[in-house]
Amino acid sequence: MTDGEDAVDLLPLLDEFRAMAQTGLHYADDPYEEERYERMLDLVAEQYGETFELPPAEVRERLAGDLGEITPKIAAIALVFDDEDRLLVIERTDGLGWCPPGGKLDLGETPAAAAERETREETGLEVDARELVDTYAVEPPGEFPHYSVSHVYRCEAVGGELTTTYESRQVQYMPVDEVPEWSLAYYPEAVRDALKTRRDG
Repeated sequence: MTDGEDAVDLLPLLDEFRAMAQTGLHYADDPYEEERYERMLDLVAEQYGETFELPPAEVRERLAGDLGEITPKIAAIALVFDDEDRLLVIERTDGLGWCPPGGKLDLGETPAAAAERETREETGLEVDARELVDTYAVEPPGEFPHYSVSHVYRCEAVGGELTTTYESRQVQYMPVDEVPEWSLAYYPEAVRDALKTRRDG
């Protein structure tokens, strides 16, 4: 497996080559072009496999789930505050740290609806997405490195009860400056932006 920082540096490059090859394959109308793009995907799968200690065939199968032109993933994040400006956060079961509830959109789903659904699934709370705080570009790495765009919503709890799920070891409101380790680097900026709009409003 590639070591720490070297692996992180390699992942954005692999993701860009993957996107180029898969998009090229989508539009290619020449068998020689198709062969070249297929070879690029094989090489990318081999390097992903070494990085994540997975068989290249399994990597190639996972990457094949992205069909057509490759574009960033779309995610929605819910920022839920209590009356003391503590933030609803979960400790992830995958060991990657703490985060607000959120995740990728389902097909046909709006970002606001996804933020509400993810909060319900991950914490047990029912929330209303009241305000779009901003959108944030998120660079790899991830479970597999994909560039993504997160729509961050300030949400209000309207029902339900806090509970853990298979995705969360702990679910609780926590002072923002006491969150032990954020799972993604942009979360503190998004939280600051949300608190500013909340207090200004």
